[in-house]
Amino acid sequence: MGKKKQATTPSLFNEDSNQVAENTPNTKQPPEFPLPANLAPSWLTALTPETHKPYWADLQKFVAGERAAHTVFPPEADVFNAFRYTPLDQVKVLLLGQDPYPGTGHAHGLCFSVRPGVRLPGSLRNIYQELTDDLGLKTPKHGYLASWAKQGVLMLNACLSVRADAPNSHANKGWEKFTDAVITVVNERKQPVVFLLWGAYAQKKIKLIDETRHVVIKSAHPSPLSAANGFFGSKPFSKINAALKKLGETPIDWQLPERVTEES
Repeated sequence: MGKKKQATTPSLFNEDSNQVAENTPNTKQPPEFPLPANLAPSWLTALTPETHKPYWADLQKFVAGERAAHTVFPPEADVFNAFRYTPLDQVKVLLLGQDPYPGTGHAHGLCFSVRPGVRLPGSLRNIYQELTDDLGLKTPKHGYLASWAKQGVLMLNACLSVRADAPNSHANKGWEKFTDAVITVVNERKQPVVFLLWGAYAQKKIKLIDETRHVVIKSAHPSPLSAANGFFGSKPFSKINAALKKLGETPIDWQLPERVTEES
């Protein structure tokens, strides 16, 4: 459990805005808890309807209460970074994680990625090992994966927040409804997308994906507990690029820069 903090009102929320009627998801009233205005317009258009639904207000009140009483990751300003780095109309690949890293300084809104200077988590070390085995690329000492996101890899966690040192502590509070809506929006794009699903949890989302139009690549999770059971040797990076070429898309340059600063 994280250190107790004085209650604050998150800047994302507007406590003075009008209450959204329970059963009017298409109301023209502004939502009580709007998405950050600096998201790409393509995401704002697609996802704003979710913020009119009753679960959304309940979820945001829960997260606000958690931030008032505990340390929560990622920082509020980083919660929606996956949508900032990868606009909806630029998504080529959707990589689905479960929830943010609960360790101090790790999570910054992109699944599996950590801030520059942070020790590599076990799952990310295994991802790097497979990247080298698959493509022969040299992997850096940092774990900052923003360059992938900026090329069209939507690095989405099913839950977008977590209490410090308490994995899955924000599960089943409403984030999954929101991120299921994200997957559905990506699935509905006319341009086919590659869905990369690692592990049983991610693979449950196949029901939201039209496999006749999109490419689904799945394997065991890269966690140290499961990587040897089918993640190693799965060659996801070369498979993604082969699929993108068939779809007429530019492949992803998986070579990460040797040195990075955050936001680079």
